[in-house]
Amino acid sequence: MTEKRFTGRWLFWGLFAVLVVGAIYLTVRSDPVWVDLVPASRGPMEVSITEEGKTRVKDRYLVSSPVAGYLHRVSLEVGDPVAPGQLLTEVDPMPASVLDARSRAEAEARVGAARSALNSARQKVAAAEAEAIFAARELRRLQALTDSHFISEDRLQQAEAADERAQAILRSARFDEEVMAHELSAARTRLEVSAARVTGNDDIERVAVKSPVNGAILEIVRKSEGVIQAGEAVLEVGDPGALEVVVEVLSFDAVKLTPGVRVRLTGWGGTTLEATVRRVEPVGFEDVSALGVEEQRVQVVADIVSPVDEWKMLGDGYRVDATFVLWEADDVLRIPASAIFQHEGASHVFRADEGRARLTPLVTGRSNGLYTVVKDGLGQGDLVVRHPDRQLEEGVRIRSR
Repeated sequence: MTEKRFTGRWLFWGLFAVLVVGAIYLTVRSDPVWVDLVPASRGPMEVSITEEGKTRVKDRYLVSSPVAGYLHRVSLEVGDPVAPGQLLTEVDPMPASVLDARSRAEAEARVGAARSALNSARQKVAAAEAEAIFAARELRRLQALTDSHFISEDRLQQAEAADERAQAILRSARFDEEVMAHELSAARTRLEVSAARVTGNDDIERVAVKSPVNGAILEIVRKSEGVIQAGEAVLEVGDPGALEVVVEVLSFDAVKLTPGVRVRLTGWGGTTLEATVRRVEPVGFEDVSALGVEEQRVQVVADIVSPVDEWKMLGDGYRVDATFVLWEADDVLRIPASAIFQHEGASHVFRADEGRARLTPLVTGRSNGLYTVVKDGLGQGDLVVRHPDRQLEEGVRIRSR
């Protein structure tokens, strides 16, 4: 009985000691740190720059009064279509300037200059037509050889680009010819008015102001009638179907953009449009943000490449959100950028391992501010702490919220 009583006493005190040690351990040990865990996942990712821009008609033409005189009221409205040679308004010239001999001599000289410019433009049209015909023939010849695999795909693409460029140059040359013809007509009109005043014929005193191009009225600078000086703007015309997008980006971001960069256009009220950067202006300018911060910005011009039917409701001066895609990938391993921090000069994260935080180095790639590409150090599905703080250390117990 004494031996049994002694054994029972030791069992009691042993169990009591274990409970005391356990209570002390539970009391002194630190509580787990509550954290947000997120898995490393695979998926698409892109690095982009988003800025606000606006549309602009590519070719704008300011129609001015050819002579000083009395301008008649412009009856057209903004948006009305116009055709080359269409009457926009009329000007009654000032009689005193019409009878001046020196003005008449200057008008004759302008007619000669305009005639020479028109001849030069016609020669450029002829040269452009020859180039366009040659480029089209070369493209057809290479297309005929495509099935035989005698030419490379790059060579065929170069021929297609040369054909498109030749056609564009031809259209530009023909357009310049139309402008030169209009200028010649305006110079002749002024000379004819002078001759009419000398002979006493007042029937042709009124000078017609006509549209030089095919398009629409973009702005009416002077709608009401009244005295106007020679060269003073009357209205502005252009083709609203030929739009470009102008975006003012920070100079820090502009150095990352080059011609050909893909652009997504959103926020204009329609579907997402595709565009490409055509030109990055070489000169910046200073702008003041809404918060009063002085910024250096650069204008970037982009061409819309989506079908016209998708953006036919867009007009001149419309607001758009332009996203410049600097880099994109369809399938990469990524984690939130907020989970990465610098430790001893290298990128690290806290990885969750059986309820404890493990300091894990990793090799990172591209980052768009929200997500960062992981090249090495983590696997798909590994849980990392989204927002590590100073409470976390190697081996610290963690608990997910």
